[in-house]
Amino acid sequence: MTSLSELLHKVVHAALVPGAVGRVGGRDAAVVVAGVTAVGGRAFEGNEIFRIQSMTKAVTTVAALRCVESGLISLDSAVEAWLPELANRRVLTSPAAALDDTVPAVRAITLRHLLTNGSGYGSIFDDSPLKQAMLDNGTEAGAEPLSMGAGEWLSRLADLPLVFHPGEGWRYHHSFGILGILLSRLSGQPLGDFLERDLLGPLGMHDTGFWVSEDGLTRLPAAYRHTADGFVELEPAAGGFYAGPPPFDVSHGELVSTVHDYGRFLSMLTGGGVAGGRRILSAEHLRLMTTDQVPESNKTPGSFFPGFWNGTGWGFGVAVQSGGKHPGRYGWSGGLGTDFYVDPDGTTGILLTQVELDQDTMPLLEEFQELS
Repeated sequence: MTSLSELLHKVVHAALVPGAVGRVGGRDAAVVVAGVTAVGGRAFEGNEIFRIQSMTKAVTTVAALRCVESGLISLDSAVEAWLPELANRRVLTSPAAALDDTVPAVRAITLRHLLTNGSGYGSIFDDSPLKQAMLDNGTEAGAEPLSMGAGEWLSRLADLPLVFHPGEGWRYHHSFGILGILLSRLSGQPLGDFLERDLLGPLGMHDTGFWVSEDGLTRLPAAYRHTADGFVELEPAAGGFYAGPPPFDVSHGELVSTVHDYGRFLSMLTGGGVAGGRRILSAEHLRLMTTDQVPESNKTPGSFFPGFWNGTGWGFGVAVQSGGKHPGRYGWSGGLGTDFYVDPDGTTGILLTQVELDQDTMPLLEEFQELS
């Protein structure tokens, strides 16, 4: 069986990524590095701070469930109490309908809908008036850094209709941007401050946040897109959007983290929701988070990439494997080449690279998933 070290060195040698950091195993698994932090740059050391993008979803999920446990909100609370922009939603009569061909939503968006990508907002893959509208107003998702603050982003999103009634479909991504803003308003502070106080600090995740301070910039790798002509730089090493405090509220944004920090987060999950003798998440909420919560009727072929729902479900903030070689495994990836998984026996895997996922780099994640 290929080892993690062999895999990472193979993809670096093949010029699929400039470098990578990872670990596979139990709580004391060794960190493996290969390659460089930037084309022509220094070698990876293992403590680098990566743009983890959608691996953020698992973190904000735990933060949201902690809000439920503290009585701030319930799973089935209508979020418009804190997000009035989302009151009185209208729904397209069909996914390809004109933007004014709508009916009133039959129910409000709830926290449960956000955690299960069931709000009615999300990425649109087929050409349609709604897809074009999202491109035009800057709310479509992509690998590029945020271009507007949380309030403006939510206002623009709220100008658009839902693609399905809340709870009656599945579309990726945008529910978790809304979730971040909800957590900010629930706590009365920017999401980064709330996460640091309530979750990241207690777990010792001191290199995880929405930006990198000046003394940590040397540990921020470059970000790239892989093309037939080589790497195209999206953000420079020690620079870019995450270098220093952001220019606006990024409560709808995504985190940076390290293999060590994310390992602490996964240790809490494999520890039954307990870390350092302190309960972080209840056993029941951990169960809900890591088991399929999406009705079969919502797993439509056009909701995500082809074949996604074959043996896969979605819990709260993570995908869950219901069949195949790793039943019960849960985890998720990030758009700039990051990935994690947790197996029922407590084995975990973390992969951090700095290249946008595409048809050339996805096989790396698939091979990584087969290491245990």
